[in-house]
Amino acid sequence: MEEPSFFDKMISRIRETSKYYTGYPKDLGPSRVIHFTSEREFVQLLQEGHPIVVAFTIKCNYSQHLDKVLEEAAAEFYPHVKFMRVECPKYPGFCITRQRKDYPFVEIFHSPQQAANQGRIVDPNITKYSVKVLPFNFDTSVYGFREYFKKHNIRATDQN
Repeated sequence: MEEPSFFDKMISRIRETSKYYTGYPKDLGPSRVIHFTSEREFVQLLQEGHPIVVAFTIKCNYSQHLDKVLEEAAAEFYPHVKFMRVECPKYPGFCITRQRKDYPFVEIFHSPQQAANQGRIVDPNITKYSVKVLPFNFDTSVYGFREYFKKHNIRATDQN
């Protein structure tokens, strides 16, 4: 068997070490993107305290690209940021509450706090929360998410 050439060794090294190399699919391991199943599950995720990037999607070509970006970003920012995908045709009620007509779109939910005014208490087991929601208007890429998190002071990685 032949020994690999210098060029093959160099390319292999780049593939192994570079975070930004996009020539070949990366081995991201198991999917870290959470698929939306209920608002209750979503609220439980919010209560964990991590920011949640939510992609509201429909079936289209751009959604396929967005899925790949979400997979890569979820692997990059795990466990500090959670990524969730909502299929709007399956869960129209949750998507309609966002009051947007242009799909797909991305929003970041973070900093849940118990609401100061609980309003009229119907059931003592229900607690109202206030959550910051930011529209994502940066480049749809891992780099775009990183820059967005920096701008909005969202802790996305371990502080070294």
